[in-house]
Amino acid sequence: MKLWPLLIFVPLLNSCSQGSPSTAPSVLYFTAIPDDNTTELRQKFEPLAAHLSHELGIPVRYLPTASYAASVEAFKNGDVQLAWFGGLTGAQARAAVPGSQAIAQGEIDPEYKSYFIAHQDSGLRPGEEFPENLQGKSFTFGSPSSTSGRLMPEYFIRTNTGKSPENFFEQPNHYSGSHDKTALLVQAGTFDSGALSYKTYEKMVRKGAIDPKVCFILWTTPTYPDYNWTVHPSVQNTFGEDFTEKLQGTLVSITDKELLQAVLRPEGLIPATNQDFLLVHQLAQELGFLR
Repeated sequence: MKLWPLLIFVPLLNSCSQGSPSTAPSVLYFTAIPDDNTTELRQKFEPLAAHLSHELGIPVRYLPTASYAASVEAFKNGDVQLAWFGGLTGAQARAAVPGSQAIAQGEIDPEYKSYFIAHQDSGLRPGEEFPENLQGKSFTFGSPSSTSGRLMPEYFIRTNTGKSPENFFEQPNHYSGSHDKTALLVQAGTFDSGALSYKTYEKMVRKGAIDPKVCFILWTTPTYPDYNWTVHPSVQNTFGEDFTEKLQGTLVSITDKELLQAVLRPEGLIPATNQDFLLVHQLAQELGFLR
């Protein structure tokens, strides 16, 4: 009779030792702003997810999002814990989630730039100074939340002309939605001009997607800080107090060219902090991009 408690207890121990939802490894989800072809982004980021899974020893999944705003919202809601943001979306995400941190950026990102491009029949000509004769022309930005396709171009328009884009172009602002679409719309002559990331323009020229004689560089902006990997503070509780540092180290140690191409950073990634993007944060506040 004295054996009954032991016989009952052993099966309970065995049942608790089996895999269950409470003991299943947590998943790290990450996303990226859809600033380019979304199918191409998935093809690039899934190998990166596999690499991070291997290096970090946890399941890592890429979660595509439909827009810049959706990327920020997914981060804000905790649906993703890591994101490849632009300067503006990173500022928006960190403002919405106290404790979140920028942890990595491309070697080129502290000195990013935008191209103002124009169609060959626009009557515009390239130069080193801001093109004042853009006034009254048709113009398209990229996404409303893009740093290189909206925030910084609008900032340079305002500082060089003293006018808002609405008044300078004498038309409602148009947003193509992404850098590649901006280039294609200008090349087609749908718009006289537009602003986009210099990296996307150069990539499309290399691939033959646009003709630089038809869709040419009108003006190159001064440089500013842009893209970054930002991590959600919840990872500390989920994966350990040292996880942010471990994740940062994993990202900046990537040397595989194909993986670095996922974020168009073949030169490599370097550490980043929130302070690196203070300029963008301040401009976003001034222009009303932060809620």
